[in-house]
Amino acid sequence: MRRAAGAGQDTGYGAPQQKHMLEEENDRMVDDLSNKVQALKSLTIDIGNEVRTQNKMLKGMDDDFDKSGTFLSATMGRLTALTKKGHHWVMCYLLLFCLFVFFAVYYLKR
Repeated sequence: MRRAAGAGQDTGYGAPQQKHMLEEENDRMVDDLSNKVQALKSLTIDIGNEVRTQNKMLKGMDDDFDKSGTFLSATMGRLTALTKKGHHWVMCYLLLFCLFVFFAVYYLKR
């Protein structure tokens, strides 16, 4: 296809207006796109901040669970050592004490 000699120039009456309208539409579309990019940028920043906060909380929970696990392991070790030593009378005294407290509370409640 061959072009006319003056194809790059504005030859018609409506051509400058059409060019101006297209430039305005392009500017408006660029502004809309810029606003959308800014909204996405702020959203990703907020998501990043939330992820950092959640990771910090998870690390704190992990530390707390580790401490609790260590505490429970030490307690179970002491209980195991106590039962292996053969101090069965201690358990009987503990049971009798619990029964005494139960009956005392029952008697005071009545």
